[in-house]
Amino acid sequence: MASTWWHELLFLLQRLTWSAVLDILLVTLVLYVTLTWLQQTQGMAILRGVLVLIVFGGVLLSLVNLPTLRWLTRTLMASFLFALPVIFAPEIRQALERLGRLGALPMWIRYYDSQRLLAAVTEAAEQMSQQRIGALIVIERHTALGEYAATGVLLDAMISPELLVQIFWPNTPLHDGAVLIRRGRLYAAACILPLPEGSLAPEERLGLRHRAAIGITQRTDALAIVISEETGTISVALNGSLTRNLDRERLTRMLETHLVASGGFEFPFLRYRRSLLRSKRP
Repeated sequence: MASTWWHELLFLLQRLTWSAVLDILLVTLVLYVTLTWLQQTQGMAILRGVLVLIVFGGVLLSLVNLPTLRWLTRTLMASFLFALPVIFAPEIRQALERLGRLGALPMWIRYYDSQRLLAAVTEAAEQMSQQRIGALIVIERHTALGEYAATGVLLDAMISPELLVQIFWPNTPLHDGAVLIRRGRLYAAACILPLPEGSLAPEERLGLRHRAAIGITQRTDALAIVISEETGTISVALNGSLTRNLDRERLTRMLETHLVASGGFEFPFLRYRRSLLRSKRP
């Protein structure tokens, strides 16, 4: 018995080529990435349910001769392959969007524009937090937000703290909705954003602005800043997760990390100048 097993193993190893090893590794990588991605979505529950049905049906059909059920199972399995894109449509869309971000050319932001953007957004966020003015600011990164900008009012204005505070001031025409910032400029205001896919945790009692911030960052790689109208707390949404209770210093660090440091190319002397400016901060 052991010799037979050993001969079969040698038979397989003799026919194992580099292309076969590469093929196995690529298939393993694809399955691992797919399962890891589905684990963060509702598709994992659907996949587990499908696997339970397949295992249960296979065991039942192997133990009992049920011709009609066997025919029905084969027919439904063939139809299920065509239904997969419909069942996993949200997950497939998110996966394709993320792949598209990898191949997208970054929208470079010049050094001075990025610093002006950071200063304006952090100053406006601090003022609105102190005065408890509700706000939702979305900063476009690599994924274009044109379809969401079309739902609001196009401005294409130079960004400043005074303009942001004035837009979100209560009872002004543009205070409802979100502000979209593109390439360091205030591109649109009063924009309508999508709500999160799936249900949030029961303990997360979030308002409409916070839910919209999570929704837009689930579908795109944008960064969203939310100021609560009730408590004045500052939150940042990124990749569908929300970081809450930020002060101005932490907000600045997050913006520098996700917008300036990863936003584009900087000449060496500009990086050196930025390090000098950081060292001079109190």
